[in-house]
Amino acid sequence: MNWIELKEESEIKELLEDFGYFHDGCLKEMHMWTETYVEENLNMNTPGELDTNVKLLFQRQFKNPSVIELWFEGVTGMHILPTAENFASILFEAVILKQNNTYYWSDDIDFDPNEIEYNASWISAKNLRWRERNDWMGKQNRYGASE
Repeated sequence: MNWIELKEESEIKELLEDFGYFHDGCLKEMHMWTETYVEENLNMNTPGELDTNVKLLFQRQFKNPSVIELWFEGVTGMHILPTAENFASILFEAVILKQNNTYYWSDDIDFDPNEIEYNASWISAKNLRWRERNDWMGKQNRYGASE
């Protein structure tokens, strides 16, 4: 499955419409990594640019597509809220926006990057790609070991 880079507003709108604005979906998994690391000789490798990446895996109760991944490159901010006890982790609507060369995803359809509130989950990055992963339905974890 090839990654599709989102560049134009029309591509964002098409993805949102095809995935039903995440309606009756869930954030199944999240994986974050950086390009910073310690080499075997204990030297630190630290890039000079934004080096944080995040992949989000979403599933939903509709077909075509049922599962997508979003890959945020050059993450500039993130606030992911866990679901409160005795509440369901169902997404009713979510949004993807592009503003000032930054991409945003939020589980709040009314999310405004100029008035970021911390009562919603959101992530922002310089680049955003997506791909369909309909073969990844179900409980199995895809980004890490499952017990």
